[in-house]
Amino acid sequence: MAADDTDNARLAAPPRPAWAVEATTPLNLHRVAHEVAAATWRLGLRRWFWGEGVCLLGLVRAAEAFHDPVPPAVLDWYDTHLADPSADPTALLDHVNEVAPGAAAVHLITHAERTAYLPALDRLEKWTRRPEVTRDATGAIEHWPGGVWADTMVMVGAFLLRLGEQRRDGDLVAEGVAQVLAHAEVLQADNGLFVHGSHHGQAIPCHWGRANAWAALALVEALEVDRDLVDPDSRDELRRRLDEQLSALARVQPEHGIWDVLVDGHPETAGIIESSAAAGIAAAMLRSVPLLGTDRYAAPGWLALRGVVGQVDDGVLTRVSAGTVLQLIPFGYSVIRDDRPQPWGQGLLLLALAAAGDALARGESVR
Repeated sequence: MAADDTDNARLAAPPRPAWAVEATTPLNLHRVAHEVAAATWRLGLRRWFWGEGVCLLGLVRAAEAFHDPVPPAVLDWYDTHLADPSADPTALLDHVNEVAPGAAAVHLITHAERTAYLPALDRLEKWTRRPEVTRDATGAIEHWPGGVWADTMVMVGAFLLRLGEQRRDGDLVAEGVAQVLAHAEVLQADNGLFVHGSHHGQAIPCHWGRANAWAALALVEALEVDRDLVDPDSRDELRRRLDEQLSALARVQPEHGIWDVLVDGHPETAGIIESSAAAGIAAAMLRSVPLLGTDRYAAPGWLALRGVVGQVDDGVLTRVSAGTVLQLIPFGYSVIRDDRPQPWGQGLLLLALAAAGDALARGESVR
């Protein structure tokens, strides 16, 4: 359209070259994971909040994938935040994003015997059922009253799924699955891609990259839950929605592997790459192989992974967009700053590296 403002897209720097296939070995991936973890702690995890939650989940998943012990710094972080009941952040929640650190904490109950975290996790779970946590007509928990965002699929959905599985609580798992599917009902477009969010009941047609990463990861998390705890019809719907989304993403993936900030090639954001989205999508694609019973998304997953690792400087993922509120027009996504490190970028990169390590351990090959 003549009215499109393409100046920011025209001036966007191209991505740096992707890693070569032959360089993408278990040893090199493990080395990069250590560098990313070290850089993450240098940058600092300061709050009990969503970016920190994504980082912590990435740190524990990467350690598990590469057969490292649970990182002591992760244990120290949770011990510090949950040791003093009078200052426990789970007692002072006021937004769904503050549920996010709960997902990695569930992992530590099983793998580091941190049962002392259970009361805090109970408080997180109960908070999600409080009346002030608003829901739309589908039952999807709203990010803000009047708005459903894809972010919540991971920030709340992943926590409920993990806690339900840890407790062997089918009702809690069912609530996690219900959140993932309710969000998908609102946000997955007819083309298979996800939009960022809805505004007063209307889905805004901006196919934001990180929204697609959150959605794909949440669908994968739900499918990875012990199948005995998930209704078969729900599993079928999860598989169908994930397959449709990943197929759509594969069709619009650039040759260099990293999707634009709006993945559908909108002219106002064309060429403005978003590394954290590509990392999250890569993780979901690589993890999808055993879940969907097909390797259709292995090649685009590896291409995205190799492209993203090429954007790493001294353990820090570059070209990561800042925290982004729902934009009502595509141009809004072309002006989000991406010139400084972001914790979610580190966490999503660690999730991608972990998925790559797991894929190689299953005997799959780099594409």
